[in-house]
Amino acid sequence: MLQSASDSFQKFQDAVGVKFQLYNSLFLSLPFYGIDKTGILLSLFNSHCEESFAAQKSPTEIISDFFARHTSLQTEAEKADLLFRFVQYTERQVVLFDALEDAAFAEINDLQGPGTIKQLESSVSQRGKEPEFLKKLNDFSVRLVLTAHPTQFYPGSVLGIINDLVEAISGHDVSLINTYLQQLGRTPFFKKQKPTPFDEAASLIWYLENVFYQAVGNLVSGLKKNFPDQPVNFDDLVEMGFWSGGDRDGNPFVTVETTLRVADALKRSILTCYYRDVRQLKRRLTFTEVDVALVKLENRLYRHAFQTDPPDKLTKDEIVGSLSGIRQILLEKHDGLFVHLVNNLMDKVEIFGVYFASLDIRQESEAHRKIIEHIAEKTDALPKNYADLTDDEKISALLKIDQPVPIETLSDELSRDTLETVKAIQTIQENNGEKGCQRYIISQCQTALNAIEVYGLFLLGGWQSDELKVDIVPLFETIGDLQRARGVMKTLFENPEYRQHLKRRNETQTIMLGFSDGTKDGGYLMANWSIYKAKDELTGLSRKYGINVIFFDGRGGPPARGGGKTHKFYSSMGKNIANEAIQITIQGQTVSSNFGTVDAARYNIEQLLHAGIYNHIFASQAETLSDSETILLENLANESFTAYQDLKNHPLFLDYLSAVSPLRFYAETNIGSRPAKRGAGKLTLKDLRAIPFVGAWSQLKQNVPGFYGVGSALKALETQGKLNQIKQMYKDNAFFKALVDNSEMAMQKCFFPLTLHLSKHEIYGEIWRKIHDEFELSRKYLAILSGQENLMSDFPNEQQSVRTREKIVIPLTTIQQFALSRIADEDSLTATYEKLVMRCSFGIINAGRNSA
Repeated sequence: MLQSASDSFQKFQDAVGVKFQLYNSLFLSLPFYGIDKTGILLSLFNSHCEESFAAQKSPTEIISDFFARHTSLQTEAEKADLLFRFVQYTERQVVLFDALEDAAFAEINDLQGPGTIKQLESSVSQRGKEPEFLKKLNDFSVRLVLTAHPTQFYPGSVLGIINDLVEAISGHDVSLINTYLQQLGRTPFFKKQKPTPFDEAASLIWYLENVFYQAVGNLVSGLKKNFPDQPVNFDDLVEMGFWSGGDRDGNPFVTVETTLRVADALKRSILTCYYRDVRQLKRRLTFTEVDVALVKLENRLYRHAFQTDPPDKLTKDEIVGSLSGIRQILLEKHDGLFVHLVNNLMDKVEIFGVYFASLDIRQESEAHRKIIEHIAEKTDALPKNYADLTDDEKISALLKIDQPVPIETLSDELSRDTLETVKAIQTIQENNGEKGCQRYIISQCQTALNAIEVYGLFLLGGWQSDELKVDIVPLFETIGDLQRARGVMKTLFENPEYRQHLKRRNETQTIMLGFSDGTKDGGYLMANWSIYKAKDELTGLSRKYGINVIFFDGRGGPPARGGGKTHKFYSSMGKNIANEAIQITIQGQTVSSNFGTVDAARYNIEQLLHAGIYNHIFASQAETLSDSETILLENLANESFTAYQDLKNHPLFLDYLSAVSPLRFYAETNIGSRPAKRGAGKLTLKDLRAIPFVGAWSQLKQNVPGFYGVGSALKALETQGKLNQIKQMYKDNAFFKALVDNSEMAMQKCFFPLTLHLSKHEIYGEIWRKIHDEFELSRKYLAILSGQENLMSDFPNEQQSVRTREKIVIPLTTIQQFALSRIADEDSLTATYEKLVMRCSFGIINAGRNSA
C-alpha cells in the first residue's frame, strides 16, 4: 500500500516522468516523413517558447525568432511545413504520455486503498454494518453513459496502438515500444472527413468491448464471491448507457436508421464478447457432455454475432440457461472443475444481457414543439388550432390522443423520422430486451408541457399508454431552467395521467441536470450552486409525492463542464439529496483518462460506488450544508454570477472568443459528427454548444468557465467580514472543498503569457485584462483558503501531470496563436494557416484529458 502522498508522487515520477524522458528520446530521434532532425528542432522550439514567453514575447515574435536563429528556411511555405511536422510530433508525444500514465496506473494508485470496494468491505466488517451494506448494494447503482461529445476522438487505429503501447510499457519491452512508436509516427491522426454518428458509436464500442466488459464483469464477480448466497441483485449494480446513435439534439445526421444500426451493433458486440469467452472456455472444459453443450452455444453465438440474418432469436435467458446447464454438468459429473469460469461468464451475461449498453434517445424541446404543431396541421390527431392553445389546453389535448399518426401523411422529414424513432424503440426492446432502449431525454426542458409533448409523441407513434416501457427524462441546463425545475416537476407529479405513467415505471422519475450549459450561462460557482439547489428542492418534492428520484448528471471532462473530482461531490452529499443511484455521462477525454484501461475503469467505478454507499451507511450529516454554510454559498454564487454576467454581457465578449481562439474552426476539425451550434444563422451564445465554448477557452489557455467570478465573489465577502467563515467552510465542508479543488484544476491549465500580446490590443485589450485580473484575483484568494502557494498542491500527481502535459503542448498553443494572427492579417497562405489552427486543436484537446 502507498504510505503517503510523497511516496505516491515519487512513484509517479519514476513510472511516468522518467520514462517519458527516456522513451521520448527514442521517439524524437525517428525520421518523420522524410524530414530529418524534426524531433531535435522540436525540442529546441519547445525550450525557445518557454524562454520567450518568460521574456513576454508574442507567438508571432517567438516563431519568427526561432526560424531566424535555428533554421535556414526561407519561404513561408517551407516554414509552415515544418510547423505542421512539429504538430504531428507533438500529437504523438501526447499519446506517449497517455500510454505511460495508463501503464503506471496500478503502481501510482492504491487499488485496495481509500475509495475502493476492498476498503469499503473492511470498514463494513470492522463496524458490523454488513446488513446495511447488503441492503444498500441491493438498492444502489452506478450508471455510466458513454457519449461522443467531441472533446477527444482518436481514430480506431490510434486507439489500438495506444492499447498495445500500454502493454509494451507495462512489460518494459523497449524494442516493442520503439516499434510501436514508429508505427504511431506513420499513422495519420487527422480525419479528412467528419465521423458519422455510427463512426462515433464504433469508437465507443471499442471501449465497451476492451475495457468495460472486463472491468464491470470482474468487479461484480468479485462481490458475488465475497458475499455468496446473499439476497442481493449485484447484476444491476453497474449499468452502461450509450448516446451515440440516439442523441439527436442539434445533430441532423442522427436518423432512425442510425439508431437501429447502433442498437444492432451493440447487440452484436456483446455477443461477440460472449463468443470469445466461450471459445476460451473450450480450452478448459474438454469433458464429456460439457464439450458438446459448449459447441452448441458457440455456434448460436456465432450466428447472431456475425451472420447478417440469423434464423432465430437469441435472448439473455437462453444464454444463461445454456451456461446453467453446463455448470450443472460440471458440478454433478466433474467435481466442479473450472466452474468459476462459467460463473464469471454468467455474471457478465446477467449484467450486459444482449444489449451491452442502454441506448438513450435525446432531442431538444423546441424540435418537439415544431413536430407536434406540424402533426396538428397535417392530421386529425390534434386540434387544428393546437398552436394557439394555452399550455394547459395543449397538455389536455396531448393526453387525449387515441390514435397513431400515419407517418406517410407528414411532409416534414424531422417529424417522420421522430415518429419512426418512437416506433423503433419498440423494435430495439424486442431485439435487445427492454433495457436496450428505455429512456427519452428532453434537452432544454423548460415547462411541464415539454415533457408531456414527448408522452404525446409516443401515443402518436403507436404506443399504448399502459404499455409505455420508456422513462421520460427532462433535462434542466441553464440557470433559469434549474430554478424552474421544481415547478415543472410539481406540475407533472400532480397530473393524473403522468402520475399513472410513473406508477407503471416503478414510481421512479429520472431527472437529468446539465453542467456545461450551466457554466456557459451563469459561470462556475452559480452553475454548481444552482444544480445543488435544484437537487435539494427536487429531492424534497419527490419524497413528498412518494416518488423515487434518480439524478442523471450531464458531466463533461474538465471542471468547467462538471468534471474533475466527480466522486468527491457525491461523497459530500448529505441525506437531503437523493442517493438511490449515481448516473453520469462519460464524455470525450474522460473516457480515456478515467476509463481507458481495465484497472483505471474498475478503480474509478469503485470510487463512485464507494462515494454513494459509504456515505449512506456511515455519514451522519442530515444536510450537505449547514444553514450558515448555505447562506455563505448563496452569497458567493450571487457575487460570482454578477461578475460573470458583467463579462458575458460585454458587447465584444463573443467576438473576442471568435477572433482570438479557434472557436470558428471547431466545426471543421472533423472530431465529431454534430454541428458546433444549434440551428443556422449568426452565431449567438444561446445557440453555441457548450463543448466548443468551453473548448475554445481551454485552447486559448484562459479557461473562463472554470474559474471566472470566484475571485470576485471571495473578495466581495471579505469586504463583508466573512472571509474567516469561508476559510472554515473550506476546511469543514467537503462539497465546498470539491468546488474549490476543481476550480484550481481549471486554473492550473491556464497560461496567460500565451496571449499577453492581446493585453494592449486596441479592440480586445479590455476583455483580456478583465479575464487576467480575475484569474490573479482568484489565485490570490484560493491560496488564502488552501494555505498553499501553488494550485493543486493537495494533488501532487495530478498537478505534475497537468504541468507536463501543458509543457508538451506549448509548441501547439504557440503555433495556433501564430496561425490565428496570420489569418487575421489575411496572409497569402491563409488557407494553410487555417489548417494549421485545426491541426493544433487535436493535440491541445487530447492533452487536456486528465480531468481528475
